Parts: sequence; structure tokens; C-alpha cells
Amino acid sequence: MSNDPARGIGELVREGGRSFSFEFFPPKDEAGEEILWRSIRELEPLAPTFVSVTYGAGGSTRERTVAITERIARETSMLPMAHLTCVGHTTDEIAGILADLEQAGVRNVLALRGDPPAGPGTPWVPTEGGVTYASELVAFIKQNADVSVGVAAFPEGHRDAESLDADALALKAKYDAGAEFAVTEMVLRASDYVGLVERARALGVDFPIIPGVMPILNLNSMRRMVHMSGREMPAETEARILSLADDPDALRAEGIAIATELCEALLAAGAPGLHFYTLNRSKATREIFQALRLPV
Repeated sequence: MSNDPARGIGELVREGGRSFSFEFFPPKDEAGEEILWRSIRELEPLAPTFVSVTYGAGGSTRERTVAITERIARETSMLPMAHLTCVGHTTDEIAGILADLEQAGVRNVLALRGDPPAGPGTPWVPTEGGVTYASELVAFIKQNADVSVGVAAFPEGHRDAESLDADALALKAKYDAGAEFAVTEMVLRASDYVGLVERARALGVDFPIIPGVMPILNLNSMRRMVHMSGREMPAETEARILSLADDPDALRAEGIAIATELCEALLAAGAPGLHFYTLNRSKATREIFQALRLPV
């Protein structure tokens, strides 16, 4: 797919065909920058529908997020989407970021509340002069910029949500504010994704909901990420990988197999595509693509 910066991701995903996308994060140093751009070049031939660039806690990567997103728009054939959070920004600063992105030719934004400044699971403290909820951020973006806006969705509910029904209502508020699609945090079971879609549709939320996928390549780091999202690793998944804890190569191979099976189940369940959390590496994603026999 050629990079047309004027196209909205919401429109692209709705048009049919399956969406495949990759997520990157701004690296901390020059070595990380080299790894990131090598991975981007290695994934570019897979012709993703879009790629996204995350936003550091408290806006700590604002300049790098904009710079990387701009460079992807300028130097590659891929359509970039920048993340934007409520954390640490006044509405004036958010307007400034939107202006920076517009100048960079970036027309797609993922609007997130973001983690509390003290980290996941700690009390949420709004920024004075800013916005409190992702739905408010969506509304502000739609009023102040001509961009396609996506939002996050949570297969097992956001860790701060009182219930799955309350979580679904929060997604509905983002939809009502003008969001055009959603990307989920990493899915651990296909049935969780199906439940999320059913709850959303029951409330009239009819935009595409793209499941996020992250293969298990390292047991400890995966456990840490699952714990940060307030969840637990599925027992059936742990049963397949625990015995391989002392064999990194075997664990990695099983992690790729589990992710491939999950992708197959998600697509069979009607998912409009897949969003891969790459951790700035390309090999695992390319292996899953090959295993799925996805068209390139």
C-alpha cells in the first residue's frame, strides 16, 4: 500500500480487506534508534495498513514521537499514526502537538488517557488545564484538527474499570466523541476479544476494533507486561511455556506458535485485522506473518 497521508485509518479499515499494523516506541538512545529504523525497513515490505508510534509517560517523548512519526511519513511508504495522551499536558499544549503533527503531514492520532504519572495501578490525577478522560481528548482533537482518531479498547476491561459493562460504556463515550476505530491492548485469549466486541456492539459501537497481539518471547518480561495491565497470564498459556523457562529458544518458538494460533482464532472470529506490538524488533512479527501465510 502506498503512503497517502490524507487517508484516515478509520476509513481504510472500514473499507474491507484485512488491516495489518505495527507499533513502535521512541528509543532512548542512538543504538535503540538504529534498531528501530532497521526494524521499520524490515517490516516495510509487509505493506502494513498503518504503523503507530507510542507516547512516553507524562509526555516524556513528545518531540521524539513527532519526529519519528514525521520521518516515517516522509521516508517510507507506510502510513503513520501518532499516540497522544492526556497525561501532563494542558489543552494548549495538546493543540500545539496537533499543530506539530499536522505540519509533519501526520493525519492519524490514537487518543489515550495514558497511565497515571506514578505508573499503572496508582491513582489517576488529571493535569490542571488539561482533559481527564480519553473521550474528552477525542472530542478536543476532533474540534481542533482534521485527523482520523482512534482509541484504545480492553479485552478484559481497563484495570481501573469497575466492571466490564462500565468499561464498555467508556468505549461508547469515546465512540460518541468521534473516534473512528479502536486498537486493543494485547489480547491473551480470542474469547476475550469476542466478548469485548459483543459488549461494544450491544451499545451501538459499530467502528472497527482491531486486536493487539504480542508474542511471548521472554517469560519474565511478558509476565511483567501482563501484570502491569492488571491481568493474569491464561492458565492454558502458562501450561505450554512454563516447562520451557530454561530453554530460551524453545520458549521463543512456542511463543511464536501460540501467537500464530491466537491470530488465526482472532481472524476466524471476524477481527478486521491484527495490530502487532513489535517492541521495535521485526523478526517475530515476520515469522508470524510467514506462519499465517498472510499476503505480502
